[in-house]
Amino acid sequence: MHLLGQSALGIVMLLLLVMLVVIKQLATGSILEKPKGMLRVRLVNVFNLFFLLVVLPVTAILLITCRMEVFDPSHLTINSPSLLLGLEIAGMVLYVSGYFLMSWALISLGGNYQLGGSSPRSGDEMVSIGPYRLVRHPMYTAVLCISLGLALLAQSSALFLVFCIYLVLIISLIPVEEAGLKQVYGEKYTAFQRKVKKLVPFCY
Repeated sequence: MHLLGQSALGIVMLLLLVMLVVIKQLATGSILEKPKGMLRVRLVNVFNLFFLLVVLPVTAILLITCRMEVFDPSHLTINSPSLLLGLEIAGMVLYVSGYFLMSWALISLGGNYQLGGSSPRSGDEMVSIGPYRLVRHPMYTAVLCISLGLALLAQSSALFLVFCIYLVLIISLIPVEEAGLKQVYGEKYTAFQRKVKKLVPFCY
């Protein structure tokens, strides 16, 4: 690691994860919810929990103990110092940005928060403030930033595969989630769709 030592990076990862858990509890009133709904929805939410509760902490612990390369056979050896530094800078920017975007989205949602793919409850309001002015699904954008950032920081093919799986699952879930939102909010949500991109501002 050029930007931080492995141990320091692992500690930062754990601190960011704890920060996210605290913010989620304060903003939404809950930490964990049981996945429910159709199979596709459950699959995405179980994968999300696996990433947040297993992949991130285990990776952080392996980095803290400097054993990441021992336990990750997919680790890439990059001999170019400038390329390695570039990957680490990009990874750090994506990783930290993802946590702050996720926190911003949770605070903006507040009591309207539900697991991905869930239809709005009768008392839920349509949220279009905060990061929802930039993208329709900022929490999905955030977790993709975190997973890709982690893969770049660790130079791990296995973690890049996790990002790819995440991307496929999220893209397949968005139409299901938006069908429920359109059913409840009607033209208001349709207008929101026309105005705001899905995952990347001004692009997609």
